[in-house]
Formats: sequence, structure tokens, C-alpha cells
Amino acid sequence: MDLDFEWCYRAVDSRDSRFDGWFYTAVTSTGIYCRPSCPARTPQRRHVRFFGAAAAAQAAGFRACRRCRPDAVPGSPLWDARADVVGRAMRLIADGLVDREGVVGLARRLAYTERHLHRLLSAEVGAGPLALARAQRAQAARTLIETTDLPLAGVAFAAGFGSVRQFNDTVGRVYGVPPSALRRGRGTPPSGGGQLTLRLFYRAPLHTGALWDFLGTRAVAGIDARDGDTYHRALRLPHGTATVALTPAVGYVSARLRLADMRDVAPAVARCRWLLDLDADPVAVDAVLAADPVLAAHVSTEPGIRVPRTVDGFETAVRAVVGQQISVAGARTVLARLVAGAGGPAGPADEPAPFPHAPAVAALPDHALTMPARRRATVRALAAAVAAGDLDLSPGADRADAGARLRAVPGIGDWTADYIAMRALGHPDTFLPTDLGARRGAAALGLTDRPDTLVRHAYRHWAPWRSYALIRLWRRA
Repeated sequence: MDLDFEWCYRAVDSRDSRFDGWFYTAVTSTGIYCRPSCPARTPQRRHVRFFGAAAAAQAAGFRACRRCRPDAVPGSPLWDARADVVGRAMRLIADGLVDREGVVGLARRLAYTERHLHRLLSAEVGAGPLALARAQRAQAARTLIETTDLPLAGVAFAAGFGSVRQFNDTVGRVYGVPPSALRRGRGTPPSGGGQLTLRLFYRAPLHTGALWDFLGTRAVAGIDARDGDTYHRALRLPHGTATVALTPAVGYVSARLRLADMRDVAPAVARCRWLLDLDADPVAVDAVLAADPVLAAHVSTEPGIRVPRTVDGFETAVRAVVGQQISVAGARTVLARLVAGAGGPAGPADEPAPFPHAPAVAALPDHALTMPARRRATVRALAAAVAAGDLDLSPGADRADAGARLRAVPGIGDWTADYIAMRALGHPDTFLPTDLGARRGAAALGLTDRPDTLVRHAYRHWAPWRSYALIRLWRRA
């Protein structure tokens, strides 16, 4: 990623928080790197270097500022939006794939050689996959040190380090102090039993009402629920299950996690951030949409609307198929029966459980799939494709390939495939012109509801953020 020195330096000199996470400022005279909005005195130009990722600054020998905590800011929105191999790699690394399967597994998932993948990431981000994963492990370790009462050896294991020595060396190099010093300086009381509370920071503004309304309206008994300002749901993670309670606050979303295995801290955080689209740049999105007079007033009154995503791509795909040509309330009823037919929640009655995995859904009897026979066949074919590994619906999937494979499933057309692309694969620029809610929203805004005309208007005025415009049309409807 090319970083213009003058552009970056002006952002640092003005302490502009909008650029936090876009790049990092390293000061050669102190050996420290910061976020652009760090309140410290602006360093002299000759002492400044800029990096596109915290891992790149760490690899160059700089340690994180303990005042502004640059590793805690939202990540660059580029990695969520981009569909190329670098964007996919960054999403998979955030989900902990390198910790679980190594660089070999990451390269295999992306169908690239390890060497070529390293070259691509180093050129774009400034650090290779191992350095990026190491930086993530360091951040997970700091989180566990400061928010749990795990012994430090347990923290090392939970954060993904291969040894206590590697853990001590990495934390010391990244933060400038040993792990024991971070624990002595923590400002929040520890929790135990696999529970911790984290702050998920975001770029303002964030329209929490739109997010929580969307998720709460579609909540399915036994899987997720909304209770006032808190959204509860279950997660299926690499090493076990978890539950999370997400509550908005000023500048961050509070995430109360209960984990079966502490090694899942990093993927749990990554999936919650993905679900709420917290790494987006709402100012950039709203600037494009507000330039269209049709949406200008809506953007002014409701800034910061995000695209609600998912913690389970297969779950969202099933929801999309079930929701074909029926109301949201009707889809919730059918999905609740599907969940019950697959065994229902395995935990306490008042605690959500993860959505049934693909093999279980593929094997469900007819009475658990209360829908027309053709749609039932589509759900089973979808589940079979995911169970066999023929269809990848994770954030790191190839969007074009996944779209083609989805459309090859009998009963899945453009509406369903594009809905899944938007919510499961994170496509920021897809649109559903035949969707009834979109057409009603367009009509309410004074636009024609003819799909062909609506498509042209969306392309001319809302690209490359048509997914965000679609959420606004649904809100207006």
C-alpha cells in the first residue's frame, strides 16, 4: 500500500482520528509507533516513518505506544472491502487461520504458493503472514493479560504462542515491557471461567439502532436474541463454542464473551467485528451516498449505517433460502423449527447455541423443514455442498467463485446469491433490484420501483457502496 508522506504527516499533525487504523506513525528517535491521533507532541519529519499495518511497524523494530495503544484501533477498511487475494488473506489471518494451520494452510486455502503469498502481503501491507499473525497474537495476549486471571503460561497458550519463551519475547518486543508488567498495570478487574469483557472500537459515526433493529428483527429462538440494547448470540469457533452479548457504548461496542476455549479469543473478536461491520469507514461511504439528492436527507438524519454481516456464512445462506418469497416473521418461524429439528440448543435453556452445522441440516427429515418441497431440496443441496467442502462461505472466500457455485445450486438465483454475497462474504457493492423492500424504499424516496431503472440509478450514484444504500432503502421502506 502506497503511503504519501505529506498526506500522512498532515493527518498526524492535526491528530485526525479518522485515519486511525489506515496507517501507523513510527518515530525513529524513540523506537515507538503510534496511531495518527496520538496526543503526544508531533514528531519532526526527519524522525517519522509510516506503515500500513501495526505488524509492519513491529517487524521494523518499533514497539507500540502505551499511551495511544495503536494496536487497539479498528483495522483498515480496505481489508474488509477488497475481494483480491490480499484482502482475503487479511481476513483469514484475522480469523486465526495461520495460528491453526500455519502459512502452509493459508496458502493452500488461497491456492497460492507460500513464497508468492509472502511477496504479495509484504508488497501491500509491509509484513508477511507470519509477522501479521504474530502481531495478532501479541494483541490477544495483552487482552487476556489485562482482562482475565489466567496464569501467564495459560495466556501464552490461549493466545496461540508455541512456547512461554516466545510469548515473553514477543510481548516484550511489541510493548516494551514483560507480560508481568502489563498485568500489574491493568485498569479493569479480571474475570474467570472463560469469561471476559472486551471493547470493540469503531470509526464514528455508528448507527447502532439500525444494526440492532436489523439483527433483533431476524433473531431466531435458540440462536440469537435482542434484549433491549444488548444483542445475544452463539458462536461456533475453531476450538469450541462461545456466547457473546454485544452492547453499544460511546466509541465502542462492549462484548461480553463466554468461551469454551480461550484459544478462540482472536477469532471471536474477528467475527464480532465482521458481524457489526466495525472496520468500515462510514465517512467515506456516507460522502458518496449523500452526493445523491435522493439519499442526502436520509444520510444526514441517520449517519453511520453499516451492513449487518454474519458470524456463520452457512447460517446466513440457509436464512436467505428460507426467506425466499416469505415475510421476515415467517422465515423466523421456519428457522426456529429447523433449529429444533436439528436438536435445538445444547446448553442452558436461556443461553443461545450455534446454528446447526451443514451435515446436520443436510440430514434433517421433511417435518423439520416446513417449506415447499423445492425449497427444502435447495436447503439440503446447499448444506451438502458446504459439508463436502465444495462451497466456501467464509469471509476469506473468493467472492466470484462462491457466487458461481451458489448459482449452480438448484433454487438459488441472483437475489439469494447476492444477499449471501453482501452479508456472508462482505461484498460492499452488491444490490438487489428485484427485492420488494428495496423497491418500496425506492418508491418512498421518490424513485421508480422498476428494477431496470433502479439498477441504473444505483450504479451511477451509489457505487462502490451499493450494499450500504440497500440497507438504507430497507430502512426507508
